[in-house]
Amino acid sequence: MTIRIAEHRDLPAIVAVYNETIASRMVTADTEPTTVEARRQWFFSHTPRRPLFVYESQGVVLAWLSFKSFYGRPAYAGTCEISIYITALARGKGLGTQLLEFAEQYAISIDVDTLLGFIFSHNVPSIKLFERQGYSCWGKLPHIARMDGKRFSLTILGKQLGNG
Repeated sequence: MTIRIAEHRDLPAIVAVYNETIASRMVTADTEPTTVEARRQWFFSHTPRRPLFVYESQGVVLAWLSFKSFYGRPAYAGTCEISIYITALARGKGLGTQLLEFAEQYAISIDVDTLLGFIFSHNVPSIKLFERQGYSCWGKLPHIARMDGKRFSLTILGKQLGNG
């Protein structure tokens, strides 16, 4: 099992993992599946300082992890939003913990000392994952998403790392 920088050839697998999460209305605010072409610009927006990783086992991408700059202003250069997406077959096996620990260790190499997770408030498994790793609630945006005629809240979880 390997965590490595994503390559362009991984994009179809990355999109497939992402699309798996849409119907649950637990993980993403997208409401319809996306395409490889629609995600191409997003893929190439990742840089060595804001990377995209895949978790691969026996040549199969089971999960991905991305870093995204927060707010785009120089004073926030040490803060990143992280996203973790795991294929259904690999959930509940500790992979989320492994990826979150990896993200924290990697953050040091890109001068990031604060990590954020933006998680739907009803996504209790993801919130518990972050809380187990020492993240705490830094904010809540009530009822800001609308899907299927219902409103959903967003919880912001944050952690300041020891390298800041």
